[in-house]
Amino acid sequence: MKRRDLLALLSKYGCKTLREGGKHSIVWNPRTRQTSAIPRHREINEFTARKICRDLGVPEP
Repeated sequence: MKRRDLLALLSKYGCKTLREGGKHSIVWNPRTRQTSAIPRHREINEFTARKICRDLGVPEP
């Protein structure tokens, strides 16, 4: 899955980017008050994308 597609999916469900790091972006879901790190790669493994969605309480792609 492309990184920009994952970020678009997360923002659709209300997630916000807290900060940008050198290797990861930290995303926060205000509804569940949970955070997750998203790697700064163009392609993100499907397993990793599903794990990020589960961590944030967002439906999986």
